[in-house]
Amino acid sequence: MKINKISPQDSVYTKVLTHIAKPPKSLYFIGNLPKDRKPTVAIVGTRKPTAYGREVTETLANNLAKRGVVVVSGLALGVDAIAHNATLDAGGTTIAVLANALPAIQPSTNRNLGERIVREGGAIICEHSDDSAFGSWSFLERNRIVAGLADAIIITEAAQRSGTLNTAARALDQGKEVFVVPGNISSPMSAGCNQLLKQGARVATMAEDILEVIAPELLRGQEQRLALGNTPLETAVVQCLQSGIRDGDEIQTTVGCSATDLSVALTMLEVNGSIRALGANQWTLR
Repeated sequence: MKINKISPQDSVYTKVLTHIAKPPKSLYFIGNLPKDRKPTVAIVGTRKPTAYGREVTETLANNLAKRGVVVVSGLALGVDAIAHNATLDAGGTTIAVLANALPAIQPSTNRNLGERIVREGGAIICEHSDDSAFGSWSFLERNRIVAGLADAIIITEAAQRSGTLNTAARALDQGKEVFVVPGNISSPMSAGCNQLLKQGARVATMAEDILEVIAPELLRGQEQRLALGNTPLETAVVQCLQSGIRDGDEIQTTVGCSATDLSVALTMLEVNGSIRALGANQWTLR
């Protein structure tokens, strides 16, 4: 893969980096940068997300990507990788920012994901041409670029001492909005998120929360339609999911149908893209 070198001001999309503290002198990338400056969010979080963290990350990334928002993250394990994958699954554009130099894609376990990002129209970016200056501090330096490329930062799940909080601090220094998904108060993996909310971060529970701030034009003129099924049973299933019921057995009891009929309805809704399986007979809306 060809490694391209540009200055931030050479691209309409990356020119925003010229306004951050300690702007990068050069950028190296493989793939394709957006030709225009599009609404962009950075989605970051823990490397060890819970099922809840995985779900909210997938949902937000997917729904934002469907509206044309570019999703930036750091290609790390956990939330970063989930955000990249969910964006690609939605047919969107995602950009990964590495702490190390290209052509190596780190961590190596995410190499296939990195190749998919490039193959499907996105880019992988780094700041340095070689790893001679690479160290633990490189990840903190990388965070300023992740935040700098974005119009807002979204933290979906983070522990009290998560490195993700450094990205939030960089975003605040840059005058960017920080959105946080609230979490269970008894979950250590949400302690960092809940602390940020106490300090005044914006609450994010749906894509519209972010779009209203960074790109209201993407909401203008669009009906906020509830998903419906093609049959009365499919519609009843969707309504259960909208009310917060996710367990298949509970859905069956609520709608009063046979297991076979429910299985058919769930399959058709999944095929049509209205719902998705979470595993263990749990379901959620897309």
